[in-house]
Amino acid sequence: MTRILIADDEAELRGLLQRYLTEQGLGVRAVPDAAAAAKLLARERFDVLVLDLMMPGEDGLALCRRLRGQGETIPILMLTARSDLVDRVLGLEMGADDYLAKPFAPRELLARIQALVRRQQQLGAHHGPSGEEPVRFGDFTLYPTQRRLERDGEPVEISTVEFKLLRALASQPNRPLGREKLLTLAHGDEHGVSDRSLDVQVMRLRRLIEPDPSAPRHIQTVWGLGYVFIPEPGAR
Repeated sequence: MTRILIADDEAELRGLLQRYLTEQGLGVRAVPDAAAAAKLLARERFDVLVLDLMMPGEDGLALCRRLRGQGETIPILMLTARSDLVDRVLGLEMGADDYLAKPFAPRELLARIQALVRRQQQLGAHHGPSGEEPVRFGDFTLYPTQRRLERDGEPVEISTVEFKLLRALASQPNRPLGREKLLTLAHGDEHGVSDRSLDVQVMRLRRLIEPDPSAPRHIQTVWGLGYVFIPEPGAR
């Protein structure tokens, strides 16, 4: 059973979502604040965290950032009463996987949750039975389920957006990926990211991992389609 943890300080909304998602066959726990959510995450396994942006005490952004800093990889869907682009971008940069602006239909929340679960399963299918198969390329090692990138054994500072893109590319090595497919793997079905934004993300990622970004070895352009990740040159 897919297990969902909801953290939102609105009691009426928590009750509504818990009833609706339970009726859809999901296992649901609902808590009113970040502290209670963190305690449950430390004790139990959940497949998706639905996290309200604005809560008393530690807010959703702070909890999201703290969880990612601790290596927590659970998909996070951020709820926000504000539709401002800055809030959405900030949430994604802090490590959220998706966002949904209030008010919303419970059915849309369910669809977003299902998309996150599918994407997690797709990515997990490319890892070993342990779910943690490091990807080595050049001087780098990528740990997909730990949200970690190392260079010669030392941690590399990488943004959440860039990490998701690299993880998506590395999940299907030597396989050309169209832009839409790559965006879906990296950011989910409802990604809302343009082709131009993807190209900018690739450019930044190349600056981080390529010896010569102008002549990339590992993230190569497939003209008219998208990109391909090549762990070792010549291994296409």
